[in-house]
Amino acid sequence: MNAWREASPTARLLLVAVLFTGLTTFMFLPLLAIELTARGIPAGRTGFLVGLLAFSGQAFSLLTGLLVDRFGAHRVMSAGFLLRVLGYVLLGLGGGGAPAPLVAGIVAVGVGGSLLGLSTKTLLVSQEGTDARTMLALRSTFVNVGVVAGPALGAAVYPLGFGWILAACVLSHLVLGTCLLLRRSVTASRSRATEGRATEGRATEGRATAPAARAGDGAGAPTTAWTLRQWLPLCGLGVAYWAIYSQLNVLLPITANEMTGSTAAISVVFTANGLLVVLFQYTLLRHVFRRATARTLLVLGFLAFACAYATLIPLAGWYSLLAFVVPVTLAEMLIGPSLDEQAVNAAATRRTGLALGAMSAAGALGSLFGSSAGGYLLQSAQGGSEVWLLLVGSSLAAAAICLLLPKVRTRHV
Repeated sequence: MNAWREASPTARLLLVAVLFTGLTTFMFLPLLAIELTARGIPAGRTGFLVGLLAFSGQAFSLLTGLLVDRFGAHRVMSAGFLLRVLGYVLLGLGGGGAPAPLVAGIVAVGVGGSLLGLSTKTLLVSQEGTDARTMLALRSTFVNVGVVAGPALGAAVYPLGFGWILAACVLSHLVLGTCLLLRRSVTASRSRATEGRATEGRATEGRATAPAARAGDGAGAPTTAWTLRQWLPLCGLGVAYWAIYSQLNVLLPITANEMTGSTAAISVVFTANGLLVVLFQYTLLRHVFRRATARTLLVLGFLAFACAYATLIPLAGWYSLLAFVVPVTLAEMLIGPSLDEQAVNAAATRRTGLALGAMSAAGALGSLFGSSAGGYLLQSAQGGSEVWLLLVGSSLAAAAICLLLPKVRTRHV
């Protein structure tokens, strides 16, 4: 892969960290509810704890963005690694008779994941020599490798004991955190040495050419932050995307079971979805749509959402379900990275973390709204096609809102 070879050593290490933290996360996450009930924790409390993990990871996204901009992405990333290690240790200590370590561990894992996710994303889109779209596409690909392989690996290890899975999580975070910290130290030392050898003549030359460089940068990208009027539709689209996408976790499992008579139907959808993202995410954004603006990709993505949910209107069993997979995966591959790319383009100088945090917060709001509304819609429709028609209409409306966004191209931050 050309982008991997062209990426800096730091970017490669960050992508490896994304891969292995995602892999170990999805080793333990699908089995968490099973393990908690096996420890004698009631089902109601188990549901609360699993929900608390998701809430902890999403609710602090805006604060995480502010921390990244204030203290630097590397420091926030280090804090994320430490919090996650502490959280996994506490999860191993907690049980039915010791709820405090369990709750503290879940919150630490969730908040640590927020710190890690946003700081690594900020560092990736800030790498010199590679555009933000390429880095976001690679990141999405590496994340989905973990989504596909993690549950299978976790299921294989679980018979040995949940402690082994937690140990793998701790070990991976310790090793990766140490490697990234050492890499940061080496890079900082080299930068200081280079600055120390710089002459006054070169400094004067740099001052003389700085205005021209800034003018050149401004020709291909905006130099000022967007206005609130431009930010509102972007955040609204973030809410809409996650509200529509969340139906894969709410409406689709129930409908898939009813249409096919198989509880494994939804697993087929998720497995096929993850594999398609791994195989085609990078190629799609890097080669097929390389000249398209993020706004265009958002329009195409929401139109793909409309096509996906339209395939479910006939309620044609496996035929509808399998036809659903390709357009919904296309929507995921186009919309997610493009929203982040628009946020990066919209960010003022040194506010990339806050911009990405705002998109994460919009995602949290959209997921909460979509999950809450999904079950009510299905109940109101009583198994009919009205809910899918509503989702098709919502997707088309979101595609129209995309046209309110400025038409800007990728820039470096």
